[in-house]
Amino acid sequence: MTLPARVKIVEVGPRDGLQNEATLVPLDIKIALIDRLSETGLSAIEAGAFVSPKWVPQMADSAEVFRRIKQKPDVSYPVLVPNVKGLELALAAGAAEIAVFGAASESFSQRNINCSIQESLERFSHVCDAAQSAGLKVRGYVSCVLGCPYEGEIAPKAVAKVAEALIGMGCYEVSLGDTIGVGTPTKAQRMIEAVAAEVDMRHLAAHFHDTYGQALANLHAVLPLGVAVIDASVSGLGGCPYAPGASGNVATEDVVYMLHGMGIETGIDLDKLAEAGAFISQALGRQPGSKAGMALRARTPGEPKPEQ
Repeated sequence: MTLPARVKIVEVGPRDGLQNEATLVPLDIKIALIDRLSETGLSAIEAGAFVSPKWVPQMADSAEVFRRIKQKPDVSYPVLVPNVKGLELALAAGAAEIAVFGAASESFSQRNINCSIQESLERFSHVCDAAQSAGLKVRGYVSCVLGCPYEGEIAPKAVAKVAEALIGMGCYEVSLGDTIGVGTPTKAQRMIEAVAAEVDMRHLAAHFHDTYGQALANLHAVLPLGVAVIDASVSGLGGCPYAPGASGNVATEDVVYMLHGMGIETGIDLDKLAEAGAFISQALGRQPGSKAGMALRARTPGEPKPEQ
């Protein structure tokens, strides 16, 4: 097992991060954040979600966000859609890539999207067919891959089954999410190995939350297995709704700093990324959620970049 020479980072802050904010984030702030992230070298930035504003009010302006951001030709801007109606809204906004969101836990699926895992897969099958007929790329998500707030531990084979189904529908990639951040390195490895036995590693991504401070350790553990795509959120945007007061998404700055220190390329300018993190943190009135981001901005003028 060897480390990948390059890792792709999928930035999820503008969607997965901001959707957890209790106070509505102004439209102009969302646009400015995505535009700043577009200048960092990131190749994929989640721009929003076409979901019911009743359930996720923070994403109600996703169409306007998508229309007004300065899209770069070498950057993809996927949007989350839960059903065919969401797909129609995404198409109307001009989206070129969508994401569908399933779960490896029956209880979580019922409480999150009000249907069983099998019912959700049938729903997503229709969405994927329609999206691909319209020329859109489709990415799949599987949540609760290392634990569920209602069921506890999740069997790796259950994760593999859902991931395999999403690939079968035409998803080009499946992101494996530790939604409540309870995973540890050995469990993360076992889960990835189980899924990779059914799905080619080239189509898998790691989406590890940092609720218990294990996200970087878990990522470090699965990189040698062949994982070369990682989801992360600038400045650690996004809490964990099932653990009040706890952190959620792993900070993109921390992930990139670790990868660069391991000699793994990302194509990302870490200083520009830290600036984007500082911008959104200031806009939200809080300290940055990235330790690397804070340390980089605290460097004295002329001090060598630590990742070099």
